[in-house]
Amino acid sequence: MTQTMRFGINGWVWTSPVTTQEVERLAPLVKQLGFDHFEIPLETIGDVDSSRAGEILREHGLTISTCAAMGPDHDLIHADEAIRANGKNYLMQGIEATRALGATNFVGPLYSAVGRTWQQSAIERARDLDLLTATLRELGEYAGDNGVTLCVEPLNRFETSFVNLAAQACEIVDRVQHPQVGVLLDTFHMNIEEKSLGDAIRLTGARLKHLHACENDRGAPGTGHVPWHSVAQALKEIRYDGPVVIESFTPQVKSIARAAAIWREFEPSPDALAEKGANFLRQLLR
Repeated sequence: MTQTMRFGINGWVWTSPVTTQEVERLAPLVKQLGFDHFEIPLETIGDVDSSRAGEILREHGLTISTCAAMGPDHDLIHADEAIRANGKNYLMQGIEATRALGATNFVGPLYSAVGRTWQQSAIERARDLDLLTATLRELGEYAGDNGVTLCVEPLNRFETSFVNLAAQACEIVDRVQHPQVGVLLDTFHMNIEEKSLGDAIRLTGARLKHLHACENDRGAPGTGHVPWHSVAQALKEIRYDGPVVIESFTPQVKSIARAAAIWREFEPSPDALAEKGANFLRQLLR
């Protein structure tokens, strides 16, 4: 692994929404627990003062990424044109917030609402892919103007029916053909959907710009049955050197807990999950 790989954690591990006040509280803790990167969920644009939060995180030596919250009104392939327009507007505002934070990657299921599942014919899927391609190409241009990279994330079949596999995300990125549009892979979703996590990473190759390193139960990486050595070997083979971010959730945050089906604690505390995961990933990948 190169020395530019950054180990990070998503603010959802502790709280929702992640506000400027929460960033100020969490920044020194995140650094103390062994991370050098922090990911801010953009549930509602304006939850966080991007300029101030960016200053706080840089003061603690932390680089930054953001993730999208694709709710029912944030959907780029919905039948309702108004919902599609709202989703596009939200992502444009998210790109602006990402730039203002001093972050580079804006990641997530940048296509449809999390939790929306439906059955498509081949013709319907081709239509939606065309629609998404055009919108993501336009968003890629806007992201490029703001120094931001968009990373499209496959989710498991229970959270979306549109993009479940690395191969499907790669198809979208290849259709868009924009240097500011890449792929995010999440080992939690991959553990459900992929035949081989290592093969999926190798297939993605240089398209991979962001990795969520998550255990099969969303607990601390290294405590479950994700084949981590296969993941590490594949990352080494493709020379991946981007962020490696733990994403988990607390059942105390009801809206996120329901969306991600989080009903129990995975560790005695969020701090314990973070510290255990950071120690494991650093040992695994460095």
